[in-house]
Amino acid sequence: MNPVPALNYPETGATRVGPLPDGYHHLHHTARIGRGHAVFEAAGAAVTSWRMHRGSGAQLRSTAARAEPGARVEVSLGVGRLRFTAPCEVIWTAYEKDRTGFAYGTLAGHPERGEESFIVDIRDDGSVWLTVTAFSRPASWYTRLAGPLVPVVQKWYAKRLGRTVRRLAAADTGRDGVVQRP
Repeated sequence: MNPVPALNYPETGATRVGPLPDGYHHLHHTARIGRGHAVFEAAGAAVTSWRMHRGSGAQLRSTAARAEPGARVEVSLGVGRLRFTAPCEVIWTAYEKDRTGFAYGTLAGHPERGEESFIVDIRDDGSVWLTVTAFSRPASWYTRLAGPLVPVVQKWYAKRLGRTVRRLAAADTGRDGVVQRP
């Protein structure tokens, strides 16, 4: 029997409680998704049901239909020999009145070490936002070799996720402000 891969970094939960640990590259990206409770519900569902990742062009396999602590997730990006697979484990979730999302941590075999959270919140003015927060450092020879290019790619992907969630939430809400899809 093969051993189950373990998280490959010690600062588990830092994206929830902060501060982000020293010795890692930090990412913080916030994108406006829209306005209103229906948009908040649709955006939260897109994030926690993996549609955000799939809609951005990533392939994703998970042991759960939606984000829950302990769920294993494998995200793949690229084509052929340039496909990178990133095994992760969901370490915390937020299913709250004004905040929905989750964080996953990297597992052995991931090209990076660290954690990333994806949170949708609705603010007092009714605006809906996606915030991607992460800390990471290289865990493989090729991410070490890529050096300063890795944070640029991570920021690009976080922006792509924001656009994807905005598009999915708009498609999932009708003119009457009611969520059309789960």
